[in-house]
Amino acid sequence: MVAAWQRERPDLDVEPLAILSRVSRLARHLDLARRSAFARHHLEPWEFDVLSALRRAGAPYELSPGALLTQTLVTSGTMTNRIDRLESRGLVERHRSLDDRRGVIVRLTAAGVEGVDSAMADLLDVEAALLSDVGPDDRTRLAELLRLVVGQFEH
Repeated sequence: MVAAWQRERPDLDVEPLAILSRVSRLARHLDLARRSAFARHHLEPWEFDVLSALRRAGAPYELSPGALLTQTLVTSGTMTNRIDRLESRGLVERHRSLDDRRGVIVRLTAAGVEGVDSAMADLLDVEAALLSDVGPDDRTRLAELLRLVVGQFEH
C-alpha cells in the first residue's frame, strides 16, 4: 500500500502512512484478539474496562463513578448504564460513600474479582503471543515510542 502511494503520488511524504497504517491494522487485530479473550470469560470489552479499573484501584477494589469516568473515557450516562448492567450480573455493587452521604462508591464483588483476574491472565497470554517475534529490547523501545505518540492525545 505504501509503495503504491509512493508510486502514484511521489510528491507526498508517505512516511506517516508507513507507520500509522500498521498501527491501525495492529489495532484491529488486537481488538479481535481481546474480544476473543474476554468472550472466553463471558465479558464484553467495556465490562473488562470497568472491572479492570476497579481491580487496579487495589483492595477493597472500589472507585467513585466519577473516577471510573476518568479512567474509561465515557459519559456519565454511559457509565451509569454500565454500572447497572455489571451490578445486575453480580460483578459490582454500589455502596453509599462514607465521606459524602450523597455519593456512591462502586465495588467489585468476589465474582467480579475472579472474572477480571482470569480474563486478565488470558489476555496477557494472548498479547504475549502477539509479541512473540519481538525481542525484549525491541519491546521496551516499541513501548517507549508508542507512549510518545499516544501521549500527545492524553494531556
